[in-house]
Amino acid sequence: MKALVLSGGAGTRLRPITHTYAKQLVPVANKPVLFYGLEAIAEAGITEVGIIVGDTAAEIEEAVGDGSEFGLDITYIPQSAPLGLAHAVLIAREFLGDEDFVMYLGDNFIVGGIADLVGSFRENRPDAQILLTKVSDPTAFGVAELDASGKVVGLEEKPAQPRSDLALVGVYLFTPAIHEAVRSIEPSWRGELEITHAIQWLIDNRGGVRSTTISGYWKDTGNVVDMLEVNRSVLEAADGGIDGSVDEASEIVGKVKVEAGAKIAGSRIVGPAVIGAGSVITDSYIGPSTSIAEGCRITDSEIEFSIMLSGSSVDGVRRIESSLIGRSVEVTPASRVPAAHRLVLGDHSKVQIAS
Repeated sequence: MKALVLSGGAGTRLRPITHTYAKQLVPVANKPVLFYGLEAIAEAGITEVGIIVGDTAAEIEEAVGDGSEFGLDITYIPQSAPLGLAHAVLIAREFLGDEDFVMYLGDNFIVGGIADLVGSFRENRPDAQILLTKVSDPTAFGVAELDASGKVVGLEEKPAQPRSDLALVGVYLFTPAIHEAVRSIEPSWRGELEITHAIQWLIDNRGGVRSTTISGYWKDTGNVVDMLEVNRSVLEAADGGIDGSVDEASEIVGKVKVEAGAKIAGSRIVGPAVIGAGSVITDSYIGPSTSIAEGCRITDSEIEFSIMLSGSSVDGVRRIESSLIGRSVEVTPASRVPAAHRLVLGDHSKVQIAS
């Protein structure tokens, strides 16, 4: 069995971060989201992995390498444009051959991994097995319709009037039957080959589609709100530990990971939280559910429920919360006189100002 991991999307919902950064590499608890998926695949006993890459291919390849760090053998498959999940299967035909495979969206996060799901699929081998979960807004997802016996009878992609509240989670398992399906469908109104249409073709022509509804934790980390929530969840389950230095004037409360080379001085850190290698926290407060990446500097400031990427600094800022701060960012107080805001904002930025 092989795996196909999709890492070619543009990440428009995480702009402006993703103007210069692959969305699958944005860190959760100081580890790229993509890495959690690769680890889950390895834990399921799968070693051959194809990664679909697009404009951010160089970054993905530099971060993942040949896959040996994860116990995997990685093949990179370029996609000229994000033309749909079924298109990804289409262009990966040579790599996949005639083997069963799991398709995993690189920006999805599932607590507990996929080993049980893969085991169930190997035992029963339906043409396709999909993972479902109940969501509050089905219009943002692919949606499944089940009959009274729980059999999958229909799928829709981002429907205006959903027939259920069961959304497709970004993990799919297929036999080689899916290759005929992706060749048999036409692009949707979005100009993409939709995987929901291919699975619907299987339902209509072969009938061998099973579903598993999960009640555990799943998130599509495509926006800032979900990214912060996943960060919180991972930190709560992680272990603390002090590998860096913490002076006597500082206080560590709860599960806090201080990585090697990090320095905490005159500060209060309340977990769950992680302070990256080489970061320096001085006279500051770091609150729960906060990840500070490597090489950051925080001085005389407060940060809570946030993610801060590598090489950034915050100096003299009273309070930051529910924020995603990119790489090599400088955050400082504005001048009090005159009472005005001075901004330099890139395309698609979102700013909230209390004034």
